[in-house]
Amino acid sequence: MGVYLNPGKQRFQMAINSEIYVDKTEMIQHINSVINTNQRYVSVSRPRRFGKTMAADMLCAYYDRSADSRSLFEGTNLFDNRDSSEQSWDRYLNCFDVIRLVMTDFIKSDVEVTGSLNRLSTRVLAELKVEYPSVEVDESDFPFSFEKFYYESKRQIVVIIDEWDAIFRIKPDDKKGQKQYLDFLRDWLKDKEFVALAYMTGILPIKKYGEHSALNMFDEYSMTQPMQLAEYTGFTNKEVRQLCDKYNMDYSELSSWYDGYKLRDNVPVDKRQLYREGKYEDHIIDIYSPLSVVNAVSSGAIRNYWNKTESYEALADYIKRDFDGLRESVALLMDGGRVRVNTSSYQNDMITFNGRDDILSLLIHLGYLGFDDRLSEVYIPNKEVLDVFKVSTQDKKWAETFRLFDKSQELLAATWSLDEKVVAETLEYMHDYSSNKTYNDESALSYAVQLAYYAAQKYYTEVLELDTGKGYADIVYIPAPQYPDKPVLLIELKYNKDIDTAMTQIKKRNYTGRLEHYKGNILLIAIDYNRDSLRTDAGFKHHTCKIERA
Repeated sequence: MGVYLNPGKQRFQMAINSEIYVDKTEMIQHINSVINTNQRYVSVSRPRRFGKTMAADMLCAYYDRSADSRSLFEGTNLFDNRDSSEQSWDRYLNCFDVIRLVMTDFIKSDVEVTGSLNRLSTRVLAELKVEYPSVEVDESDFPFSFEKFYYESKRQIVVIIDEWDAIFRIKPDDKKGQKQYLDFLRDWLKDKEFVALAYMTGILPIKKYGEHSALNMFDEYSMTQPMQLAEYTGFTNKEVRQLCDKYNMDYSELSSWYDGYKLRDNVPVDKRQLYREGKYEDHIIDIYSPLSVVNAVSSGAIRNYWNKTESYEALADYIKRDFDGLRESVALLMDGGRVRVNTSSYQNDMITFNGRDDILSLLIHLGYLGFDDRLSEVYIPNKEVLDVFKVSTQDKKWAETFRLFDKSQELLAATWSLDEKVVAETLEYMHDYSSNKTYNDESALSYAVQLAYYAAQKYYTEVLELDTGKGYADIVYIPAPQYPDKPVLLIELKYNKDIDTAMTQIKKRNYTGRLEHYKGNILLIAIDYNRDSLRTDAGFKHHTCKIERA
């Protein structure tokens, strides 16, 4: 037994000995299924506080050949729920040499990456040399030394790396060092016979780097794609209910504070097919932050425990970024709305942000946002996280954002009540506060109107240039499935013309034809902006509006 080589079962034993322990050992069935296959490279990314380290300790205890941990696992779910039709639950129990690394032990802000990797290599090879003294170590070639140990011992290794992404958090600007680190892991692990399993945990998914997607052999189990490991990092509804019963806690209150991360488990069919068949929700697993739940049930106090691992400033630093629509998105999310997001461009680090969606993607992985993969939407998952957002937006710079969001809500309410005067006045108000004080054409007007109706995204899906068969409706808001009673908003825009022309066009071209099943619950909204409007006692009145029900 060593610090890095075959670290034993003690850490996992301490977890089991704890007053509050939730059994996640069935996860081992899946990990066993990928041993010595092309899928033996596993990367699990979850926010802090989600049980990643305990899972790593559990795998060490199970695979470490020096651990003698049979009695430890015979009383667990892995043993109790074993399936006799499958291979034995203990087929790999205590079968491998295990290398356990916690990367924050090596990656330091004041140490060059070369020095960190040399220290890692020296320490690990020293322990291997003690275990296999007949093997000559080549300290200048870490991967080759492992090859030699393998040929001497005929034993494969299980590599378990905790906080694998530490370098991207501790040295975020060191691009050269990051590439060096990724190359080190690739050269050590990729396509090596001596690797029976490589299991990494971290907050971030694997860094994208062009050719330096160097760890592309790993299957990623993340907050956006949890697959078979969805229920094993974080507490499930069933597990939280059991804790509430045991400790006499109010489940509904605890759920409202800490529930909300909804992960889809792995199923062998297309998710669109599940949605069509009405079975999608059957494959959704609610996940809670373990640390918050444990603190709540052990203390009897349901409150915000987030600041034990994250500072409010961390969130504030990201959401204050000046990307188009980011602040408005945050206001909408804090109002209980959802925001559609494209996660594909995110580079899986903490500094490369090319737009709003990259920030929102990072917040998913940090646990500040939940993610609905069916609709590709983000949302604030629960009261605990909402509380963090509230504290993080107390800066006076947020006051105008929230004031404009309130105005957007007023605009939406006025539209629903067919109050043409208030709609026009509110559009005028929003225009006065926008960065685009003067529209040049209908496209610029369309952009401004979309911003003005930002609050509508809580209830609607926005469609631009909807093909109606005889033309294109400028902006259409289709009610979200959870708001079937809301009316469709069909908006036609005109620039320097008149309001009647816009309404006549909607009717003449039968824009509502493609929305037949909403008949009787459609609002036709004509908006005109006239830059040459005459001044009135109240100032310039550029916007006019006409609303009719169809």
